[in-house]
Amino acid sequence: MQRRLINLTFHGIGRPSRCLDADEAAVWVSHERFLQVLDAVADRNDVRITFDDGNASDVEWVLPVLRERGLTAAFFLVAGRIGRPGFVDLDGVRELSGAGMTIGCHGMRHRPWRSLDDRTLHRELAQAKNALEKIVEQPVDVASCPFGSYDRRVLRSLRKCAFRTIYTSDTGTARPRAWLQARNTIGDGDSADHLIERILSAEWPAYRAVHRRAKRVAKRWR
Repeated sequence: MQRRLINLTFHGIGRPSRCLDADEAAVWVSHERFLQVLDAVADRNDVRITFDDGNASDVEWVLPVLRERGLTAAFFLVAGRIGRPGFVDLDGVRELSGAGMTIGCHGMRHRPWRSLDDRTLHRELAQAKNALEKIVEQPVDVASCPFGSYDRRVLRSLRKCAFRTIYTSDTGTARPRAWLQARNTIGDGDSADHLIERILSAEWPAYRAVHRRAKRVAKRWR
């Protein structure tokens, strides 16, 4: 049986350098909590680490910690925010890429993709992809959905833009080579000691996993 993966999602780490809205504040994690979670999963080969939004802490604080531990992660950047106060700048994006981190697309303006009409959605995806590829000078073919917002129309547009893997905010585990990758958002209240057990327990008993995956299928086809 193919082993399933656990994808973890972080946003900002440490003291914010800009004002946060309520949704952002809920997923902002302290240095201590981040290190606890990272050390709890560092030796697991079934865990992937991802970051959304392109906050300045990705380069200022996260990258040195990952380097110290010999770890890699995927960073999903909002192309239109690059260089703005509190977010990574051009040199930071290049530093992440040069350190072997995956650079992914999180849209041009961090808008829920389901709310956009077809033309605006394609422009949101294509412009962001092209902007990121010009910075890192290599293909950017992974994306994560802002606010977890997707449906079959969004997925169709992502395929047209040649994204090979899409990360969502759906919880639970994921098949290693699946086009859609469910992720688990980490907040400051999540205990590192029981994090993996909590995620895996959501897949057992078997009927829970079936129900969860049925909901994901429904999202693809709505």
